[in-house]
Amino acid sequence: MPLILAVVLLAIVRYFEVGPFAGMSWWWVVGLFAFAFIWFEFLEKMFGMDKRKAHDETDKARRDRVRKSLK
Repeated sequence: MPLILAVVLLAIVRYFEVGPFAGMSWWWVVGLFAFAFIWFEFLEKMFGMDKRKAHDETDKARRDRVRKSLK
Protein backbone atom coordinates (compact mmCIF):
# COMPACT_ATOMS: atom_id res chain seq x y z
CA MET A 1 0.00 0.00 0.00
CA PRO A 2 2.77 2.52 0.72
CA LEU A 3 4.10 1.81 -2.78
CA ILE A 4 0.74 2.72 -4.35
CA LEU A 5 0.49 5.90 -2.28
CA ALA A 6 4.01 6.94 -3.26
CA VAL A 7 3.32 6.39 -6.94
CA VAL A 8 0.04 8.33 -6.85
CA LEU A 9 1.64 11.15 -4.88
CA LEU A 10 4.53 11.29 -7.34
CA ALA A 11 2.09 11.43 -10.28
CA ILE A 12 0.15 14.28 -8.66
CA VAL A 13 3.27 16.26 -7.82
CA ARG A 14 4.64 15.73 -11.33
CA TYR A 15 1.34 16.72 -12.96
CA PHE A 16 1.16 19.99 -11.06
CA GLU A 17 4.90 20.56 -11.59
CA VAL A 18 5.74 21.19 -7.95
CA GLY A 19 9.31 22.06 -7.00
CA PRO A 20 12.07 19.75 -8.22
CA PHE A 21 9.53 17.36 -9.75
CA ALA A 22 8.65 19.88 -12.48
CA GLY A 23 11.57 18.83 -14.68
CA MET A 24 11.32 15.12 -13.94
CA SER A 25 10.52 12.81 -16.81
CA TRP A 26 7.13 11.12 -16.94
CA TRP A 27 8.98 7.84 -17.53
CA TRP A 28 9.83 7.72 -13.82
CA VAL A 29 6.13 7.80 -12.96
CA VAL A 30 5.24 5.23 -15.62
CA GLY A 31 8.13 3.04 -14.49
CA LEU A 32 6.97 3.10 -10.88
CA PHE A 33 3.41 2.28 -11.95
CA ALA A 34 4.77 -0.68 -13.93
CA PHE A 35 6.88 -1.82 -10.97
CA ALA A 36 3.86 -1.65 -8.64
CA PHE A 37 1.77 -3.65 -11.12
CA ILE A 38 4.44 -6.33 -11.51
CA TRP A 39 4.93 -6.48 -7.74
CA PHE A 40 1.26 -6.96 -6.86
CA GLU A 41 0.41 -9.24 -9.78
CA PHE A 42 3.42 -11.55 -9.90
CA LEU A 43 6.12 -11.12 -7.26
CA GLU A 44 3.81 -10.99 -4.25
CA LYS A 45 2.20 -14.28 -5.32
CA MET A 46 5.55 -15.83 -6.14
CA PHE A 47 6.90 -15.03 -2.65
CA GLY A 48 3.67 -16.22 -1.00
CA MET A 49 2.91 -12.89 0.63
CA ASP A 50 -0.75 -12.99 -0.37
CA LYS A 51 -1.26 -16.36 1.34
CA ARG A 52 0.64 -15.24 4.43
CA LYS A 53 -1.69 -12.29 4.91
CA ALA A 54 -4.80 -14.48 4.55
CA HIS A 55 -3.28 -16.98 6.97
CA ASP A 56 -2.58 -14.26 9.54
CA GLU A 57 -6.18 -13.01 9.31
CA THR A 58 -7.50 -16.55 9.84
CA ASP A 59 -5.24 -17.03 12.87
CA LYS A 60 -6.41 -13.76 14.37
CA ALA A 61 -10.07 -14.75 13.95
CA ARG A 62 -9.33 -18.13 15.58
CA ARG A 63 -7.57 -16.50 18.53
CA ASP A 64 -10.50 -14.12 19.01
CA ARG A 65 -12.98 -17.03 19.03
CA VAL A 66 -10.88 -18.92 21.57
CA ARG A 67 -10.55 -15.84 23.76
CA LYS A 68 -14.32 -15.22 23.71
CA SER A 69 -15.16 -18.85 24.50
CA LEU A 70 -12.81 -18.88 27.52
CA LYS A 71 -14.36 -15.80 29.13
